[in-house]
Amino acid sequence: MSNNNETGGAAGQKPGNGYIRPGIDDRPDLDKALTPEQKSAVERLAVPLPEKPQGEDSAASVGVQETRMLAESGTPVTAMASSVDAAVLDPNSAFNDMRDPMVSADGHRPSKTEIVRLGVGFTLSAVACAIPWVALSAIILPQVLQNINPATKESMLGTINAVGSIVALLANVIFGTLSDMTRSRFGKRTPWIVIGGLVAGLSVGLIAIAQHSFPAILVLWCCAQLGYNIMLAPFVATMSDRVPDKVRGTISGFYGAGIAAGQTLGNVVGARLNDHGASGVTLGWLIGAAVFALIGIITVIIWPREESNKNEKREEITAKSVLMNFRPPRHAPDFYFALVGRTLMMGGYWMINSYLFYISQDYIYAGQPRAKDSANALIAVMGVITLVVSLIAALTAGPITDRIGRRKLPVALASCLFAVGILMPLLIPTRTGMLLFAAVAGLGYGVYNAIDQALNVSVLPNPEEAGKDLGILNLANTLSTVIGSVFTSSIISVSKSMHHVTATPPSAYRVVFIVAIAIVLIAAYLIMRIKKVK
Repeated sequence: MSNNNETGGAAGQKPGNGYIRPGIDDRPDLDKALTPEQKSAVERLAVPLPEKPQGEDSAASVGVQETRMLAESGTPVTAMASSVDAAVLDPNSAFNDMRDPMVSADGHRPSKTEIVRLGVGFTLSAVACAIPWVALSAIILPQVLQNINPATKESMLGTINAVGSIVALLANVIFGTLSDMTRSRFGKRTPWIVIGGLVAGLSVGLIAIAQHSFPAILVLWCCAQLGYNIMLAPFVATMSDRVPDKVRGTISGFYGAGIAAGQTLGNVVGARLNDHGASGVTLGWLIGAAVFALIGIITVIIWPREESNKNEKREEITAKSVLMNFRPPRHAPDFYFALVGRTLMMGGYWMINSYLFYISQDYIYAGQPRAKDSANALIAVMGVITLVVSLIAALTAGPITDRIGRRKLPVALASCLFAVGILMPLLIPTRTGMLLFAAVAGLGYGVYNAIDQALNVSVLPNPEEAGKDLGILNLANTLSTVIGSVFTSSIISVSKSMHHVTATPPSAYRVVFIVAIAIVLIAAYLIMRIKKVK
């Protein structure tokens, strides 16, 4: 058979005998027919062969030797591979990445309206929960404990936070796992979100009645922690279930913005309520009760309705299968770097913010008349500053990281920025130092909150166990409270003992700042150890 040259024609030209061979002589010139965009798409589908260093004998390579040994031992592999270089798949090639980034883990492709509803639900819930939680835990509860016994207020606060955090820790893992196993016509997350909110609301409301008894407050605060984490574990797992990869950073950013805004507004609201004395404190508990009782219901109404999963397959429930569902992930170092990194970062955060009222009153305004009123006013101003910078950071950081495709480095840098913020009141122990803390640490915390949840989802080893694994990651929120409370209260107790005083010496808080900076920087280092995520 003659070739093209013999018949007198190249591709796209008639041969000398006038016969056009279909698919051969009528082929278009691809260099001219394809647009630059189409050529770029074709190049992405290419799987390049690895370059072999000059002078290297392929038969001597480790991979070829292993293949040859397998072939000689009778393993059913192609013996030809022992002497021929094989192409290696390029993980960056579009040909090899068959995932659709706009399809969520549950297999659904949400519409733009559904994505907006998910974003609004996450953001609203973050704001609504953070405001009363911070107002109560950082301002109202410390004031109540100061009214009970000023000499032991720090240790009582540390005890409540530590015991409550242990309850929250167990609830997070248990109910995150139970939500994975739940089958109902309302889905697996919705029932727990609603129930948890109602339990938290009832518990907080009862504290308004029993706020003069430390044992009663301890028990009811633990019940509130239980309800809050029954709601929180499946709530966070919903981001893994229903938010597509392509927009997860953006929605995580809005969620982080909601947390940052809610926490700073919580300080403002708590300070203003505290200005009104006993009536303001009682009103704070009642507002918290109403918000927690309603927010779970409101959130699931805003979100697109979770589909029934009654027919979803599930392993037979036995004692062994239940225990196996609580087993932490194995062979997942990135998961544990993220867990410990977040625990330490948030530990540093709570070392300062759980005691913000006491720091302002006993460190910044120590020995001054009307120190309590000055502390409330300072916290309110700090809240406004932190609100502005954290909102800017949170709303911009999420979309930017989606665009550049990086999570790890921004989270680590945000942790370092937060450490710089803590340094401000240590170097400048005045109102100015605290305002600089609000601005610098608020910026770092805003960026951190915007990206950290997306980073956590990215290191999950098994999407089918997202509720359980995110519940374990959310242990960072509870363990960090324990770290913050135990470290700060222990430092203060030791300082009081050394100085033989009942009032907190200002020097104790200098040590608190130094320890907080150290553990936040360790957190940044651990985040950079993650390898799976850029």
